[in-house]
Amino acid sequence: MTNKEISVLLVEDHEFTRMGLAMKIENTKGLKLLSQAIDGQEGVQLAQKLNPDVVLMDIGLPKMDGISATKKIKEELKLDCSVLMFTSRDNKEDIFAAFKAGADGYIMKGSNSQNLINAIESVSTKAAWIDSQIARVVLSSIQEDRPRNDNRENAAKKYGLTKKELEVLGLIVDGLSNQEISQRLVVSISTTKAHVHNILQKLYLTDRTKAAVIALKEGLV
Repeated sequence: MTNKEISVLLVEDHEFTRMGLAMKIENTKGLKLLSQAIDGQEGVQLAQKLNPDVVLMDIGLPKMDGISATKKIKEELKLDCSVLMFTSRDNKEDIFAAFKAGADGYIMKGSNSQNLINAIESVSTKAAWIDSQIARVVLSSIQEDRPRNDNRENAAKKYGLTKKELEVLGLIVDGLSNQEISQRLVVSISTTKAHVHNILQKLYLTDRTKAAVIALKEGLV
């Protein structure tokens, strides 16, 4: 991580949960709480006004739910901030809908404080973050939906991915940042960025989290 503070916008309608999260963020070195919103509509307005590094977003919000707010932030307004879903919902419909809307990570409200901080730091670097509990739901769903004759080699050929790109994609799924991937593969950061760029182009995607979800769903890792 750099020395720059990670600015956070908190969007949560439950008062006590919001107070606890705000206190945790304010008391964590390296994080800066910019503002708080109590519904999705206000969250979108504040994200546009304040341009935070990370929006910590609940799903079950009044006026505009978290998934709709995320889609507006990412697809309509095209803001550069990362969105981390922080919710008690662990069903596959909400999980996939959140990622489809452009969420950069998904973490459960039952997670411990350090896990939440790690998730915020991770998505702030544009690395994917999927809670271990959520990963199990995603993988279970993928196993149910994947065709029997599907395999990694055929999936790789479908997208034209090289062996090295598959290796990098696997590390993206594991939640590693570009810097961590460079260190793991012992290559330069520019080489890693080139691999990530090529992967996204071949998958016709614009962000790493969607690439991770597609990788799992298509059997690429």
